[in-house]
Amino acid sequence: MTFTELGLNEQLIKAIDALGYETPSKIQALAIPKIFKGGDIIGLSATGSGKTAAFTLPALQMVDPKLKRPQVLILSPTRELCVQVCDEVQRLGKFMDGIKAIPLYGGAPISRQIDGLKRGAQIIVGTPGRLFDHLKRKTLDPKQIQLCILDEADRMLDMGFRDEMEELLSILPPNLQTLFFSATMNKAVEKLIKRFGNHPEEISIEAKTKTVDSIDQCYYEVRNRSKIEVLSRLLDIEPPKLAVIFCNTKRSVDECTESLLARGYSADRLHGDITQQLRERVIQRFRSGKIELLVATDVAGRGLDIENVEMVFNYDLPQDPEDYVHRIGRTGRAGRSGKAINFVFGKDVYRLQAVERYTRQKIRREKVPSQEVVEGKRADKLFEALKTKLEETPDKAFKEYIDRLLTTGHTATDIASTIFGMLRESIGREGESIAEDTEQDMPPHQRRKGRNDRDGDFSERRPRERKSRNKDGQEARVEKGMTQVFIGIGSKLGCRPGDVVGMLYRETSVGDKNVGRIRMFPKHCLVQVPEEKTDKIISELKGAKLRGKSFPVYVDRDL
Repeated sequence: MTFTELGLNEQLIKAIDALGYETPSKIQALAIPKIFKGGDIIGLSATGSGKTAAFTLPALQMVDPKLKRPQVLILSPTRELCVQVCDEVQRLGKFMDGIKAIPLYGGAPISRQIDGLKRGAQIIVGTPGRLFDHLKRKTLDPKQIQLCILDEADRMLDMGFRDEMEELLSILPPNLQTLFFSATMNKAVEKLIKRFGNHPEEISIEAKTKTVDSIDQCYYEVRNRSKIEVLSRLLDIEPPKLAVIFCNTKRSVDECTESLLARGYSADRLHGDITQQLRERVIQRFRSGKIELLVATDVAGRGLDIENVEMVFNYDLPQDPEDYVHRIGRTGRAGRSGKAINFVFGKDVYRLQAVERYTRQKIRREKVPSQEVVEGKRADKLFEALKTKLEETPDKAFKEYIDRLLTTGHTATDIASTIFGMLRESIGREGESIAEDTEQDMPPHQRRKGRNDRDGDFSERRPRERKSRNKDGQEARVEKGMTQVFIGIGSKLGCRPGDVVGMLYRETSVGDKNVGRIRMFPKHCLVQVPEEKTDKIISELKGAKLRGKSFPVYVDRDL
């Protein structure tokens, strides 16, 4: 079946062609014709199956562009999903003149949303709480609404929106068409449909399993204190273009993100305490590839519809197997392959077994790679890159220096090996080491005799106390009255201490001769500034650029 056979108009077909879609998904092929018939439907389909377009396309076609009043109401559980659905409406309706869509959600200025409603938006996408707020204020007129869509109905109920949803549906015109879309059908959803649906027809797209077959799933047994090191090793061995790292708490998200930034990775965070403006900016930067790693909680990560996510890490294993399915559904979409990596230890094993029973899939155990394996993989990649470069056009700019080294008695092999080692060091990252537990520090039942401490098993290891050290290996002290600040840009981009000092004088109120010691690393630097001015300096550096690049900045907590 083609999109043309579904009864869509020329403007929608043109937009679909421009986006590169060829054939409709199962939920689209079944739902769109039934929606055009005017009856209520229940669409049961997994995350990532294309259900957003399944209700967006007919909704656009049903809108009267001449009537500048709300005609379609779409309820979404989260701010992120609300924005994404609205973006989808705008992408698919780009060739339809006179149609406007507006997202309504909490955490954003309500005055701006009221202005948008006054300008005549016909399609309203919003969270239940904010929509109900607009109805109470009488800034949203529901009289002309002819189509109401509940997207992710099960999640809205799980998140405690039952009262708002029921009051909203009670206020809406009684003869409107209602579409219920959900990943699962439970008693709460059935009760809502029974009360507000008009003999809806059920469309169910069942997968053979509870998850996507194209996702490669594995787990590593690792203690909490070693998770960041194991994560770093896995990222170094197989760097993904885009990856989502899920944590169970906001604190875990913050700690993981800061550790990744300190190690030179391109990462940012999403959780409930992040302002809406910043959340939207983070998602856009992740979608465009400006950041490679997104660390998020379940609520913040819900509804993320981003293509080309190659890996999902369950840094903390979720309590609910259904949440596990939603998490790993961020990758392996549209027939692409993806990878889901889980960190477990102790009682997490029972939760992992529950996930296996729920998904009816075995999750294999993997051995944590040792640092030697990581270095070997990195060296292999460097070798392949060098080999490719030599086969293309060898760089002869430094031939004179090589000849001089040869004439002084150095062999070609020694010269190449030394340069190779220097190059590998220059692209290395600053990481923390993990030492084995000593016998006296370990509980008796955990002691094992004859353990090979390079086998990569972290179940009986713990990190050494981390201290900031200079190039000579001496512990670096922060001067009295000073605070050390992390700035996420380093020597790899050609930055020198003088560049950092100049930026601080230009962008902040640090004052002349008040910048303390600066230590440069490949991907970050540590700067000592007056303690009483630290917060102000960090605030002033937000949005600043060095060498044309933005950077994270915060108080260094690794001392």
